[in-house]
Amino acid sequence: MPHYSFDRFGPDVPNSPVVLSVPHAGRDYPVELLDALRVPPRALLPLEDRHVDAVALAAHRDEAMLVARRPRAWIDLNRSERERDPAVDDGVSPAALPAASNKLRSGLGLVPRRAGPAGDLWQRRFSGPAIERRIEADHRPYHAALAQALEAARARFGVAVLLDIHSMPTLGSERAQLVLGDRFGRAASGTVVALIEAAARREGLRVARNTPYAGGHILERHGDPVSGIHAVQLEFDRLLYLDPLTMEPSPSVARLGAVLRAIIDAAAEIAPPPALAAE
Repeated sequence: MPHYSFDRFGPDVPNSPVVLSVPHAGRDYPVELLDALRVPPRALLPLEDRHVDAVALAAHRDEAMLVARRPRAWIDLNRSERERDPAVDDGVSPAALPAASNKLRSGLGLVPRRAGPAGDLWQRRFSGPAIERRIEADHRPYHAALAQALEAARARFGVAVLLDIHSMPTLGSERAQLVLGDRFGRAASGTVVALIEAAARREGLRVARNTPYAGGHILERHGDPVSGIHAVQLEFDRLLYLDPLTMEPSPSVARLGAVLRAIIDAAAEIAPPPALAAE
């Protein structure tokens, strides 16, 4: 089902307890955004989980999957609506904000202020109504569709597993190629994470948990293991599927897609067969 700011794949009645989310790979940059830049458009690339949607599409069969089309620079779907930055958004004031999160303080709020070494991104602040339009048109529909997909999976299988798919800069030759985030056990059961980790290790990846990425707003909002909805963030090393010179997909996309497919299949093992789940 198409939506102008994201695409939804898979049937409305789920065939799998697994739901996939790709919130940071969007490359549809509105003219309004580009006109506001004080840096070259290429400076926004560090904000992207560059082409990780190609990996997700290579792995996908018939699971429900949401893939954002709008870029993270426009609005960050992995931030709360409350993480609005007064430095880029004249609809909020510091006095009215709750305690700022670490991400917001570092310039990575609902609308990012910074990206890598480029410094401040915008020529001017955006108006409060402009940010609210982004929230209403892009942020809320994505989260509503994600919640609906997870509820449908849980209703059919008795459990749902959200895999929130991201990519990260390489951590080093001897360090993790995949970081699994579960908000230190708050977003998913240890059983689910262990299934995913074991599958990734069987495929030859070095795996870490929660360091340096434990998961953001998507896990906080949708993960509820007590009620049967488990949410795990997957951060893949970009060198596993991108050409380091061009930052375009390499032939290794297919291989990493097969790894992700194995992870999806492993995560689905947490659910009983549909006939048993319905009893």
